[in-house]
Amino acid sequence: MAQSPITNSQSLKKIGITGQNGFVGKHLYNTLGLFPEEFQRIDFQKEYFEDNSKLDEFVAQCDVIVHLAAMNRHENEQFIYETNVGLAQKLVDSLKRTNSKAHVVISSSTQEERDNLYGKSKREGREALASWANENGGKIAGLIIPNVFGAFGKPFYNSFIATFCHQLTHGETPTIANDGEVKLIYVQELVDTIINEIRNSESKPEFFVEATATKKVSEVLALLNDYKAKYFDGGEIPVINDKFEHNLFNTYRSYIDYKTHYPVKFTQHTDPRGAFVEVIRLGIGGQCSFSTTVPGITRGNHFHTRKIERFAVIKGKALIQLRKIDSDEVLDFYLDGNEPAYVDMPIWYTHNIKNIGEEELYTIFWINEAFNPEDADTYFLEV
Repeated sequence: MAQSPITNSQSLKKIGITGQNGFVGKHLYNTLGLFPEEFQRIDFQKEYFEDNSKLDEFVAQCDVIVHLAAMNRHENEQFIYETNVGLAQKLVDSLKRTNSKAHVVISSSTQEERDNLYGKSKREGREALASWANENGGKIAGLIIPNVFGAFGKPFYNSFIATFCHQLTHGETPTIANDGEVKLIYVQELVDTIINEIRNSESKPEFFVEATATKKVSEVLALLNDYKAKYFDGGEIPVINDKFEHNLFNTYRSYIDYKTHYPVKFTQHTDPRGAFVEVIRLGIGGQCSFSTTVPGITRGNHFHTRKIERFAVIKGKALIQLRKIDSDEVLDFYLDGNEPAYVDMPIWYTHNIKNIGEEELYTIFWINEAFNPEDADTYFLEV
């Protein structure tokens, strides 16, 4: 008898993420969604930890479980410790009850080495999952992670960078409590490391994730102050010297309140000959192009995970729309060439532009890297 072919859903790796709605969890969930032919995401709700049957149902479906759920901050350190150890133990119990052979990836912290209850809770959680894997034929990747920063992190909770970015885009002045050197990794670099471990599928009970930058707090703040002065206040794309600065700039941009910030009107210098308008001032290179669009036509409907892009309307009437890919909220910006203006495209926001006028629409586009079909960083999705 002929064997039935493997269906797509059988060959996909089924991945669940505890803490799916947290800072790293959301980035990982969204990035896995870029590989639909390779990964199937099993949704997780935090209530599952309070309901054994729901937790078991979740665990039983997963080939891979990325355990990110944890408490970072609370006024009571003992409460943090008990919460984090308790969550890891609940996961271990469920893995045992379901006879799971899953590959578990757990995020621990370089705070493990320090004498604090948060670090202790992370180490004990990792060790509990490592002994489960050892005794039950599962696999474990125990990631020991430096400080993570990136777009959409929670201020006053996830990292000092999240706090500084929030303050500098909301009229507040950051202060430095302790100007130490901090080992840092950008959230997308961490997500790439996690996906790499999922693909390798090897057991590594203790895996130190390398920091990709080491910076003093004051160095980071100096860069962010520069982004505020040049970009937020002046519309200039600042000099970006390396990958860390690119990642930090995209992080900073994610804290702007887009609804109130855009569209930004250009300064027009007019005389009897007409008008002169500066579209973009660059400390960075990139590619500049323009398009004409006939009435009623929409361009775009895609998003980027790293690119920095500006749409400037110089003639005609346009509707520019943005939507964060995991949100239903659509931001509408109406632009008119009689008062030239621009909107910059945030990372992970799908965007489009539509000619809503009676005449041709003229738009200038600038993007910080020339188009490369081998690495386009362009994902199509309707706004």
